[in-house]
Parts: sequence; structure tokens; C-alpha cells
Amino acid sequence: MKYFVKINDVKSTDKLEGAWNNNDFKELLARFEYPDAEQLKPTELKEFLFMAISDFEPNEAAAILLDYKFSDVLAEGQIDNLSHEMLRVKVFENYSEIDLHQDLFNINQLLYQAYNGKFPQGKVNIVQFEIGGEDNASEEITKEIALKALSYGLSDNNLLNRLLSDQLEGRKSFPEAEGIVWNLQNEEGHAYSMTISEKWLTKNDFVNLEYECTVQPFEGLDEEE
Repeated sequence: MKYFVKINDVKSTDKLEGAWNNNDFKELLARFEYPDAEQLKPTELKEFLFMAISDFEPNEAAAILLDYKFSDVLAEGQIDNLSHEMLRVKVFENYSEIDLHQDLFNINQLLYQAYNGKFPQGKVNIVQFEIGGEDNASEEITKEIALKALSYGLSDNNLLNRLLSDQLEGRKSFPEAEGIVWNLQNEEGHAYSMTISEKWLTKNDFVNLEYECTVQPFEGLDEEE
């Protein structure tokens, strides 16, 4: 399928809107042993959570947050290891399970704020772009299609192009796209907004801002190594 792509903007941010809600804050306050969360005003919940978190050692607080998000997918030992690693490295960029990166980022950023920078600071990029097929068909733009199309505008040194060229060019299946792209929103018509970690894509990676490209679907078994 041939597409026309135009990159309108790439913005960097250190937090994602809606990552945590008031119910999350109330549950976390209970886990951090604050007894009267129901008595707090909604505007006070985050402030009091930060105070409750600060009563714990950083790795202990990390373990509580990790357990809250991942108790159904990670073993206790994995959570313990991650709680210590988070103080040293950006686990939200490097953890082997790409599907967990977004939640790991949100946990990291909450801890970064609560401990005034003791945890690594993370950044994500919001890419505003337009994409349309040559026949103006209403084919759904999936995360996989969006990544493949955007890759044509990126430098050869970009990490996506270096590590995932087979997937981007349709020679292998591309399940990683679901974890790499944290959010893909159709704003209006052919306009889209993509949220993606700066590990994978930054503003400086774009060498073309307007171009045509052909997206190759994966149509068979993965090639043998």
C-alpha cells in the first residue's frame, strides 16, 4: 500500500496525561499506609501520595508501585530486581518485555517526582503527522502501519531502522509495534498523534518531513535466521 506522509510536529514531554487517576491514588495511598485517603479532596490526593511515598526507601516504594501494576505478570523476584534497577537505569526503555514499557515509564515518572530526581528522568515524544493512502481508501491506520510509514522519514541510524529493519520492510511479523507505540490517536481526517518513547524516535531522527512511501505487509512465515 502506498501512502503520503507529512510530519507536522514532534513534541517532547516527561509525563503522560491520564496515566494515573484518583482511584489509583487512593489505592496507592492505602498501600503506602496512609489511612484516610477517602477524607482527602481529589486535588490533594497526589500531594499526599508523594508525602506517603517519601516515608519509604526508594527501592521499597518502587516495589510497591511495581506490585500494584504488575503483580499478575511478574514474579516477586522480578519485581524486587526491577525495584533496585530502576534507581540506576531507565528500565522503561531497556526491559526485555516491550509491552511493559509504558507502565514502567509511568511508575518511574511518579517516583522521579516523589523523590525529586533520585530516579532517572524519562522522556516521550508526541508525533503529529498526516497519512493517507493513494486511493483515499478508508483503511485503518494501525500502529504497525504507522511505524512502517514513519520509518521512511527517519535516518538510517535511527534505532527502529537499525534493529527492526526486517519487520519494517515486511520480511518478518511485527508484534513489537503494539508495545513500541504507546498510543495512536486519529485526531481528524488523515491527522494522527503518536506517543512513543524517545528511545525509538526523536525529532532529530527525521530527515524527511513530507514524502511518499510503500508499506509492505507481512504475508507469511518469518524467514529462518
